[in-house]
Amino acid sequence: MFEKVLIANRGEIALRIHRACHELGIKTVAVHSTADAQAMNVRMADETVCIGPPPARASYLNIPSILSAAAITGADAIHPGVGFLAENADFAAAVEEHGFTFIGPSPDHIRLMGDKVRAKAAAERLGIPTVPGSPEAVGDFGAAESAARAIGYPVLLKASAGGGGRGMKLARDAEELRRMLPLAQAEAKAAFGDDAVYLERYLDRPRHIEVQLLGDGQGSVIHLGERDCSLQRSHQKILEESPSPALDGTARERLTGIASAALQKLGYRSAGTMEFLYQDGTFYFIEMNTRLQVEHPVSEMVSGIDMVGEQLRIAAGAPLAYRQNDVRLCGHAIECRINAESPTDFRPSPGRITEYHAPGGLGVRIDSALYQGYEVPPFYDSLVAKLIVHGATREECLMRLRRTLEEYVIGGIETTIPLHQRLVEQADFRAGDYDIHWLERFLGRPE
Repeated sequence: MFEKVLIANRGEIALRIHRACHELGIKTVAVHSTADAQAMNVRMADETVCIGPPPARASYLNIPSILSAAAITGADAIHPGVGFLAENADFAAAVEEHGFTFIGPSPDHIRLMGDKVRAKAAAERLGIPTVPGSPEAVGDFGAAESAARAIGYPVLLKASAGGGGRGMKLARDAEELRRMLPLAQAEAKAAFGDDAVYLERYLDRPRHIEVQLLGDGQGSVIHLGERDCSLQRSHQKILEESPSPALDGTARERLTGIASAALQKLGYRSAGTMEFLYQDGTFYFIEMNTRLQVEHPVSEMVSGIDMVGEQLRIAAGAPLAYRQNDVRLCGHAIECRINAESPTDFRPSPGRITEYHAPGGLGVRIDSALYQGYEVPPFYDSLVAKLIVHGATREECLMRLRRTLEEYVIGGIETTIPLHQRLVEQADFRAGDYDIHWLERFLGRPE
């Protein structure tokens, strides 16, 4: 096992990784920007290194600074966390070339799945159904319009090099496609440094369902069930739950079997998530995330398996500690993403935390780096906490979620807690009857 791990991230996910390391007797190094000098993960780490000023490109995306920090502190391995460099194949390769262990998949698998067009082609070769779309990126309107006619309108324009809704545009006809293509390309270029976009058929009422997987690169792969991530705003996930209320046992077994078999064929190492759209009884592969995900605690709550701990063991060369028959998925879990934003118009709300009280009790987990007096900086993602609850049934889980949202106090900034309180009272949500466009309709916004 490693003696010292550098955590190349910030906030709640950096603290989450620190905790897993310490439970395995591993020392940690926190790298941070000047804006994060007082962050909780920095205060808790065994060693700290400032790697630059607040802009991410000068700090958390600065590969030479991160590698230098690993070298001067004598770290054995680097965990990339979530976002920033977590799915950067060049970073993963550089980590290994400089003699450190990258706690994640191989650079080749990151590169394959990072290009959404290549990932879809790989999924098709592995026997996974995909959403009908263009076989390659479209560079101009002529190519886009030809592909759209073959697919059938409406179509989605999507960035080849990334996800999260960046570069995604809906075109209902050729005229709208002409307008949206340059906008999608510009957004893709700004977000990912690559303006390549491709087309997919637009599904009107799909669920977004993903399968959480772990592989050891030695032939073993397990799944930890599925998560339903259909509550989204501007293609950004707001709330996740496991298991999905939309699936029965037969559909669940079919989906998890497809995903597990595919990763076994790839010889995949570490944590990974296969994401699907589900409509009218059919699953369509859309992408694979070759990293830990924000919503991983949902799968941990229903499985009882420490996914970060498994990532660390696998990276150190150990085989998976579990076989699929060892995995027992119990009860129901829901995660609410708490953002430092207005709950009505979603304006960012950075600032000083004047009050902080986290809920507790049976089946309650808070992943957050907040504390009273902490200054939420304006430079990064607005996620400041994750509230995860677990219950024996979905109804018990919903009741616990209602209670914990009432208890959760974050003063000094606006947060999305009131939005989640509204959601938990909605009949459609309580019945599990929602799709990826439901929240936009609920908020009175166009899909």
